[in-house]
Amino acid sequence: MNIVKKTALSIALIGPLALAGCTAAEQNTAIATVGGGALGAVTAAALGANAGWIAVAGVAGATAGALYARNSQTGQCAYSNGDGTYTVRPCPR
Repeated sequence: MNIVKKTALSIALIGPLALAGCTAAEQNTAIATVGGGALGAVTAAALGANAGWIAVAGVAGATAGALYARNSQTGQCAYSNGDGTYTVRPCPR
């Protein structure tokens, strides 16, 4: 069994136990983070990226997943003002 299959199997078996003590919000954030990271890495691999870019895409996907989960929970999104500052206001529906 290759390393990707072993890692996926480990996450599938251990993941639910790791989330057992978490609140619903923490569980949603963890699931979105792992899902975003996996989606980013799989997409980069499917496009033929090298290992470094697969890792970068995984981290970027995980970050996007965590931000999506947080914004979904709070209903607040950050919008750039174009000068390096941000304004926080309700997310569009």
